[in-house]
Amino acid sequence: MRAMPLDADLLLDRRRLKRRLSLWRGMAVLVGAALVFALVALREDPTGLLPSSGHVARLSVSGFIGDDRKLNETLERTRRDSRVKAVIVAIDSPGGSVSGGEALHAALSRIAEAKPVVAVMGGTAASAGYMAALPAARIFAREATVTGSIGVILQSVDASELLGRLGVQVDTLPSGPFKDQPNPFRPLTAEGREQLMRVVRDLHDQFVAKVAAGRNLPPDRARDLADGRVFTGREALGLGLVDAIGGEPEARAWLAQERAIPAGLPVRDIQTRGLAERTIGSALSAVLGDLVAEWLVVDRFRAVWQPATR
Repeated sequence: MRAMPLDADLLLDRRRLKRRLSLWRGMAVLVGAALVFALVALREDPTGLLPSSGHVARLSVSGFIGDDRKLNETLERTRRDSRVKAVIVAIDSPGGSVSGGEALHAALSRIAEAKPVVAVMGGTAASAGYMAALPAARIFAREATVTGSIGVILQSVDASELLGRLGVQVDTLPSGPFKDQPNPFRPLTAEGREQLMRVVRDLHDQFVAKVAAGRNLPPDRARDLADGRVFTGREALGLGLVDAIGGEPEARAWLAQERAIPAGLPVRDIQTRGLAERTIGSALSAVLGDLVAEWLVVDRFRAVWQPATR
């Protein structure tokens, strides 16, 4: 049975009506977002003028750890915020850059001087991920957590043999004998290797010093554990690299018992994006999603009726 054609004017009127509805829906979403923004702003009270019992902040450290300026600025605001009574650092990271781990370690160390910090390790907290846990007053790990990997690695590629087989030659004009090392176009010299190892050893010494200070270990003991090995959480507990087996509930219980942080305080995630950015971003996503859905409805409606109106 063939569908009855609709009058062209009727189709146009319907499309105009749908567009108006989409516009009003978008405006309603924006107005609602503005109200939410105002309510949340009052709740968070950035001026600190409203009474508040405070909260526990949670920092999630996941993936590659790099030098993140916005995160460092956010952590500094967290340090100064009197409403933040403690910080939980939830770590699930295989590591990152040396400078990234150092920056995060420094930011958390400054917070630890002002308020309690506890670290909770997830599946992985290795290398720079382990470094991020060191400022904490208490480190919790799962028995199956993979942690440790205390060390520094520098890698380079030597493609000179492959290029030679292809008949490709590369001329390099360095200002000094070590400027072009490592260099993927020629093998690393013995002197160049020693210069790079000098840098690796110094970075490694810095890491070992952080472990010794953070875990209250003799430097020689910390160095013995800093050969790049990974450990399970259960092994790390026996070696003194973590303090207890557990997760966030155990961390909250410890904060309540040892630092008098009420267990009933809410936990709020530390956000690197500002409140306005998060709220407006969510509102725009909702409006765009509504418009796209409306476009799909109109497009499908046109596809169904257009053959019958010809």
